[in-house]
Amino acid sequence: MGIRRLRSTAALAATLLVTTTSAGCFAEPSPLPTIRDFLVAWQNSNYRNAAKQTNGDRDVVAAALGAVPAQLDLASLHLALGRVRQNGEDATAQFAVNVDLGDGGSPWSYGSSMRLHRTNGTWKVVWSPSIIHPDLGPGQRLAIVTKTPVRQHILDNRGKTLLKKVNVEIFGVTPGRLANAEQTLGQLAKITHLDKDRVIAHVRSAPPQTFLPLVTLQTPDQAGDAAQLRQVPGVERRSRLSYVAPAVADEIVGRLGPATAERLQQVGAPYQPGDTIGVSGLQVLQQRTLAGTPTVDVVAQDPSGINPKELFEVRGAESQSVTTTIDRKTQNAAESALRRVRYPASLAAIDPATGNVLAAANNAASQRKYGAAKGDDASQENSAALNGHYPPGMTFSIVTTRALLQYPNQKITSPLRCLKGTQVGGQTFTYSGPVGKTFQANFAVGCTTAFANLYRSIAPQDLPASAARFGIGAPWSLPLPSFSGSVAVPANDAERAAEMVGQGRIEVSPLSMALVAGAVSSGTWRPPQLLKDASPSVPPKNTDPSDGIPTLQGLMQRAVVSGTAKGTKVSGGVTATVPYRNGQYVSWFVGYRQGVAFAIAVEGKAPADDLAAKFVKAQS
Repeated sequence: MGIRRLRSTAALAATLLVTTTSAGCFAEPSPLPTIRDFLVAWQNSNYRNAAKQTNGDRDVVAAALGAVPAQLDLASLHLALGRVRQNGEDATAQFAVNVDLGDGGSPWSYGSSMRLHRTNGTWKVVWSPSIIHPDLGPGQRLAIVTKTPVRQHILDNRGKTLLKKVNVEIFGVTPGRLANAEQTLGQLAKITHLDKDRVIAHVRSAPPQTFLPLVTLQTPDQAGDAAQLRQVPGVERRSRLSYVAPAVADEIVGRLGPATAERLQQVGAPYQPGDTIGVSGLQVLQQRTLAGTPTVDVVAQDPSGINPKELFEVRGAESQSVTTTIDRKTQNAAESALRRVRYPASLAAIDPATGNVLAAANNAASQRKYGAAKGDDASQENSAALNGHYPPGMTFSIVTTRALLQYPNQKITSPLRCLKGTQVGGQTFTYSGPVGKTFQANFAVGCTTAFANLYRSIAPQDLPASAARFGIGAPWSLPLPSFSGSVAVPANDAERAAEMVGQGRIEVSPLSMALVAGAVSSGTWRPPQLLKDASPSVPPKNTDPSDGIPTLQGLMQRAVVSGTAKGTKVSGGVTATVPYRNGQYVSWFVGYRQGVAFAIAVEGKAPADDLAAKFVKAQS
């Protein structure tokens, strides 16, 4: 059992709602002014003035009333006067209490009452803790206790966890043991970047005798913070092994971390500072599903903390696992293939029959460039496999060829010159690889100049239309940031030629190109899916005879047999190396085999076909 509350920044209400009914008219002096003065002072936090209206010790009464906001970590308190009855020198007043606990849920409303007695013509409230709540006895206090569901797992497509056990250290306090709560909690908040005031309010509302977890750190990733917390007087520690870290697919699964003020704004109520919440990937996007929401109890308890009495409960939601489409074997193969690449490298793999994402892998260099270091704020982590923006180069010849094949005069056996260099509209295109003599031969070797010189064979709008048939630029969406690609209508001859060879104003992601390969493999383009049983964001695109899918399959197979993808042991594939930002390059492989379509992008000159071969071998 843990303790959790979320404190609102709203101030206590300052207006007393008075709806008085009485048994009859009062002869002066009436108890009503005393009742009103007491309730107004209490509601407005004037606890000394409220205590003056009672027959109790003013310090004791003021302390009891003043402790309620901290004990409940409440956002607002509203009091409404009800029926007042007088019987000689005694009177009874009923009133309603409405407490906003600041968690976004229904307020806690209950009825209470007070007795009054007149002595020498002066009415006084007969003090009792039961005025605060009818079930609150002498020496008792209110407290907030929360039963937090066990966080559930993120699963692969076979229902196995994608998490691994790691050492965690749980740091917290036992509120009643703190010698200097403000100093201890101030140091803890500074080390962990939590909101000090909210942590203090959280601790004050907790039962004094119970260990209150405040922050969970993973070791060794967060060993530095853990070492500092061990030195803070009053901070206690618990250790255990827990399934909290991603075993594979780091950016997809995501990471957990303390609920800092900034992160709480993202996930919202009812989580508390220091709670372990998702901070990246599906862990944060599926936070409420995976963690559920706590069941919150308001209790009355004596100093020993034994046998607390429940006064109010807000039921939470049970936690549930999240099942992805990630295939563990495929993901492992993808990560293994990229592991030793020194440039940022990404691989996306899909099931052509469904669009399910089977793998989304990024090597360490890519994670350093686009993600966050382990232990740091990972809220901006980004998977280049899903959301990279790269020029596709000659892998775009798949799209270009489909646009060309819609014209009857374009035959794959037609002669086609492959030059070492050519100029179109003032832009120079070069090529240094093997030379083909026909269209299909130059497709297989990826001759840039041959395809650039075909720009007049199609209309300017044909390439964007062909790209759309392959889902590039389609408004599909995933729960994580992803990019479907973009193809602009070319403005001049130079742009037309550049787009023929996947340059110019064309950008794609590894995932969008994996989907292109999947469309060639299956004959139907399907939108990607990352969560099992999720509804597709856009409909599939069925092909027709004019799409030339059988021809594209043959061309991609030829590239594997005698072209740039030779030796990859796939059914069909193409490669490319394309200029990219300030003299850099992107190396590509796009292809498919045995129910898997995939694309690899490396930010540097690298043998992408070798990486494809390693991926295929690791899958076998």
